[in-house]
Amino acid sequence: MSPLSNAFAFRGGCHCGQLRLAFSTALEPASMVPRACDCSFCRKHAAAYVSDPAGRLSVTLQSSDALRRYRQGSNTAEFLLCGRCGVLVAVVFEHHARIYGAVNARSLEGPTGFGSAVPASPQLLAADEKVARWSQLWIPDVELVTLGA
Repeated sequence: MSPLSNAFAFRGGCHCGQLRLAFSTALEPASMVPRACDCSFCRKHAAAYVSDPAGRLSVTLQSSDALRRYRQGSNTAEFLLCGRCGVLVAVVFEHHARIYGAVNARSLEGPTGFGSAVPASPQLLAADEKVARWSQLWIPDVELVTLGA
């Protein structure tokens, strides 16, 4: 039996629908505490991230030009934003040919049942410390799917 056979499935995406998210986890939503990054970029987007190292994340792009990527700070992570409406849906980084990611909980639909957001300060970590931390916390093998050209 798959560890995600009884998973909680969350859907979400950007405001205009160009980016869609599917996040599944076996973790109880109430046990998941969104991490509100205190960097200036995430604060301006009111981002708070959830992840599960045993979870799954798929980001579906309606077209190849729907996605905008943005790097800042240490340039270690890449923020995924809608190129049309500007909503920040997730953050990813690549390490050893794997794409790890965390979902902006505020881009998910409906009540999630997550705990209250807590502050996180990745900007206080060196780039290698960020990679080590994120490799343990974030969703591995994030799937990016483009539907149209």
